[in-house]
Order: sequence, then C-alpha cells, then structure tokens
Amino acid sequence: MCRSIKVLRGADPPVTEAEIQAAALQFIRKVSGFRAPSKANHDAFYAAVAEVTTTTSKLLEGLAKPAAKKTA
Repeated sequence: MCRSIKVLRGADPPVTEAEIQAAALQFIRKVSGFRAPSKANHDAFYAAVAEVTTTTSKLLEGLAKPAAKKTA
C-alpha cells in the first residue's frame, strides 16, 4: 500500500511522535487521494491525520515488546 511508510514497531532507537505523525499523514494522503487537501477538505483531512497519529501511538504503546534476540 504505502511503500514509504516504515515499520514503527520495535524501531531502535524508538520512533518519535514526528515519525508517527509522518506515517499518519502518508496513510491519510493515500486513503483520501489528496497530497494537500483543498480549503473545503482541510479540517477533515488534518483531523483524520491527528486521529490516526493518536491511535497509532496508543497501538505502539499497547503492543507486546519484541522478545530479545537470543545469543548462542
């Protein structure tokens, strides 16, 4: 789908809020078909970005942490 969105879970160093917001923006751009919304769609577009950002942050906080890699 959005090839430019990187995997955020388990990133080292941990992802920043800015990276989460950038991924949310890319997702909303893809879903809406707008790179930049018109004035008529501005509020709905950026409200969706904010909601996806918040939901993504909650998801990442709630997911189980990846198991530590075993060393031989």
